[in-house]
Amino acid sequence: MSLEQLIKNCIKQDAQAQSQLYRQYASKLFSLCLKYSKNYAQAEDNLHDAFLVIFSKIDQYNNKGSFEGWLKRIVINTSLQRYRNDPGVYDIINEGNIEDVTVNIEDESLSLDFLLSIIQELPDRYRLVFNLYVLDGYSHVEIGELINISTGTSKSNLARARVILKSKIEAHKSNVNSQSI
Repeated sequence: MSLEQLIKNCIKQDAQAQSQLYRQYASKLFSLCLKYSKNYAQAEDNLHDAFLVIFSKIDQYNNKGSFEGWLKRIVINTSLQRYRNDPGVYDIINEGNIEDVTVNIEDESLSLDFLLSIIQELPDRYRLVFNLYVLDGYSHVEIGELINISTGTSKSNLARARVILKSKIEAHKSNVNSQSI
């Protein structure tokens, strides 16, 4: 069945079409949920909630852009909604004197699993901003609008996330180097 027909059938609330759409996109969208969730169980909940939104709003997809991009936008917004409703996640912090730290991760000794695990360990507000900015290409203004924080707070949280990641990478490298001696 073509994507266009699949979408039309989902609009008609055809359970078989909805199941096929889920099977076709769930794994890609789940990996996106993992980036914006505290843990695996929350990612599963976010995926479930996102598909409920997808199925209820699929008639709003207009065939002008990428369907997968439309799905990803819903998944990100659904996942972020959990944080918007928790005012304690984004405590206002001092935005002054934050230096921009660059993390160079071209070192081939660092595995993707290690990098993903240390990103996942970041505090929620830092992880969300880091993922939105670095991995998904949102601007600080867009991030601020998405999660109801100021542009300065977004920049500050990104800088702090980079500092934490840099220290974890350096500690990991030190451990690896001391073990190889």
